[in-house]
Amino acid sequence: MKLYRFIKDFFDIIFSIFLLFLLLPIMAICAIAIKIEDSSGPVLFKQDRVGKGNKVFKVLKFRTMKVGRKRDSKELSDSERMLKTGFFLRKASFDELPQLFNIIKGDMSFIGPRPLPVIYLPYYNEHEILRHDVKPGISGWAQVNGRNNIKWEEKFAKDLEYIDRLSFSFDIKIFFLTILKVFQKSDVVIRGENSIMDFHEYRLSQEESKSLV
Repeated sequence: MKLYRFIKDFFDIIFSIFLLFLLLPIMAICAIAIKIEDSSGPVLFKQDRVGKGNKVFKVLKFRTMKVGRKRDSKELSDSERMLKTGFFLRKASFDELPQLFNIIKGDMSFIGPRPLPVIYLPYYNEHEILRHDVKPGISGWAQVNGRNNIKWEEKFAKDLEYIDRLSFSFDIKIFFLTILKVFQKSDVVIRGENSIMDFHEYRLSQEESKSLV
């Protein structure tokens, strides 16, 4: 297991550098398209996420939403803020391409549990927090088994299953399933449009329900 983790880290960096040079033209087109549609904001979206060992790092994505949250003093929904370019980037999963820099830096891997917001950190139970025993990934076992369309308990169960089954063959399986999902453009959900609420809100609602019983 330790040997494979070392080899995995090495190939993550080598492959990410190779892909970065290969995909630079596509990334440049994405950046230009974002700026043409909405020049008021940055090309990249940066957000603090939790990585291996509960270490906080800034995950990089192409920005897919307008900067402004209001129009005529009215709060805009995420779907209303979505750029046309951003919708395409999410469908094609191109918004994740800047995370190649996260891999080169050593904060992420190609395959692993998705890095989640820092605000979730106090709400994991003693088993769920073990998902941070490995580096987070651009894709993972939970992502190829429903992504945003499965419940939090199922998602974390898949994350922990990945850690238990961590191996070269399992990573390769997830890699090819990810490619298939990208071509199928499946399980892409705009935040706020599905029934799965943010994890910290979900956990708080569970605690409130228990207190009412």
